[in-house]
Amino acid sequence: MESIWEKTSDSKKRPALKSHIQADAVVIGAGMAGVLTAWHLQQAGVRTVVLEADRIGGGQTKNTTAKITSQHGMFCDTFIEKKGEETARKYVQANQAAVEEYKKIVREERIDCELTERDSYVYSMDWEKLKRETEAARKLGIGAALEEQIEVPVPCAGAVRFPGQAQFHPLKFIRALAESLTVYEDTQVTAVEENLVISSCGSVRADKIVFASHFPFINFPGMYFARMHQERSYVIALENAQEIRGMYIGDEKETLSFRQYGACLLLGGQAHRTGECREGGSYDRLKEAAKRMYPQSRVTACWSAQDCVTSDGIPFIGPYAAERPDWFVATGFQKWGMSSAMLSAMLLKDLICGIENPYTEIFAPSRFSAEEIPQLMKEGGKAVKGLTKRFFHLPAKTAESLPRGHGAVVETPQGKAGVYKKEDGKICQVDIVCPHMGCELAWNPQERSWDCPCHGSRFDCEGNLLDGPAQEGIGLY
Repeated sequence: MESIWEKTSDSKKRPALKSHIQADAVVIGAGMAGVLTAWHLQQAGVRTVVLEADRIGGGQTKNTTAKITSQHGMFCDTFIEKKGEETARKYVQANQAAVEEYKKIVREERIDCELTERDSYVYSMDWEKLKRETEAARKLGIGAALEEQIEVPVPCAGAVRFPGQAQFHPLKFIRALAESLTVYEDTQVTAVEENLVISSCGSVRADKIVFASHFPFINFPGMYFARMHQERSYVIALENAQEIRGMYIGDEKETLSFRQYGACLLLGGQAHRTGECREGGSYDRLKEAAKRMYPQSRVTACWSAQDCVTSDGIPFIGPYAAERPDWFVATGFQKWGMSSAMLSAMLLKDLICGIENPYTEIFAPSRFSAEEIPQLMKEGGKAVKGLTKRFFHLPAKTAESLPRGHGAVVETPQGKAGVYKKEDGKICQVDIVCPHMGCELAWNPQERSWDCPCHGSRFDCEGNLLDGPAQEGIGLY
């Protein structure tokens, strides 16, 4: 399914890497974080190359709702409680600086990406919580306001408003910015050895290496697979819905998000951990909500996104691991990929150029707190469950009993396998073991994909890789 950004933009294809080259820095991944990092490095005089497995912006960037905001849900009050006022203030300041940097780049580079300033709102049924959040945000330096009325038709007691945020067309922005960069598309990195980045069609030797590939695919050192999980969420674009000016997200578990793009209202929600969507129906539930709120509306596009989530809600931005001082990483953006991508670029540029940055320690991947212990235990439990399921889960179905248009883990003459039966009755049979770390995959009926519940890798019904950290498909057999 194409996002509204894909439907309303195009770009020239870049060639793949076909040789062995050298650079000052190489960035793995040409999503928003990778392109922004490369651009900032290039501006600082660092000769930088970007390697992209697909197309520029072809990963999670094309699936964002493209809100540029320092308001990351209802977070200020709890952030102060958990991390202290000084750390919370720096976190907010760093993200607000990222918002302002987008505005500056668009203005100075004259990029036509439909960037407009918008206020951002988080709504809730809990009035007292809203009051505490507003007071906390003001304490951290945000001119937040407590609003009793909002323009979206959801039950709530009110909302906290952050002024001066923004929204834009992410693909128009990233592709314009990448015009001045050396980017190789269709160049999947297969290995990294010291200062050498190896792809299927060439290599780059560089002094500094940046992993901006959404989920780091090198397991050791770093162990990011044990420190994060991935979640999916869904978006529909609506015509003939009430036009809104602000950007909205709810505080409750089953929350909805809203923003306007041209004549379309973008309605998002239905988040779940990757690999745990056994029943499907996410798009249907969003469409039902749209019909309740906007009876005359019509769906024009549907798409989904995937987000990496850290245990403490703070991205990992900085040195990859102590053992690899020339490697850097940007990951764990949760739902706030746009501000986090710019923040990553600004921090990594300073780190690589030896410039002191007041926000470095907050986002350092080397940080560890008591909050991470339950997360490590939980992620470890998920991995153990996924691994043992391969050996102890006995399929109840066979390929013959599977209805058309359905997929499941079934028993076959070759052993346990993943089978999807197409509408025409054709069988697609794949290996059910994720090549990343060996967990058993689960069928996602919503998107007709095989998803890893351990670390979030995804594959289409024919076994082709959709999302990492896996680096290869599972293949038909």
